[in-house]
Amino acid sequence: MTERKKFAPPAIQEFAPKLAEVTDTVLFGDIWERPGLSPRDRSLVTVTALAALYRTDQLGFHLGKALENGVTEDELVEAITHLAFYAGWPNAMSAMTQLKAIVDKAEQSG
Repeated sequence: MTERKKFAPPAIQEFAPKLAEVTDTVLFGDIWERPGLSPRDRSLVTVTALAALYRTDQLGFHLGKALENGVTEDELVEAITHLAFYAGWPNAMSAMTQLKAIVDKAEQSG
């Protein structure tokens, strides 16, 4: 049997194994795999929700995942800019700062 990819951080896997299990099997193994939205669209929805709710701990991971899932840097910049007027300027500025750091890091590593 093929082992599923683990999304929960290793520290959470050790400290809260049930939370890690449902993160890996329910959230990413079921919800993210449903056919109603593409992974790209799910990423865009997730990033905007996390930015709007100021959930910065998870936002960085999901910004990277959005880029992996085909959301472009320009689309993320535009979505976050648009969000500023609905979810608040500080939320958008924090999200944009995280996105810039991710893009800068990717450019430096090639």
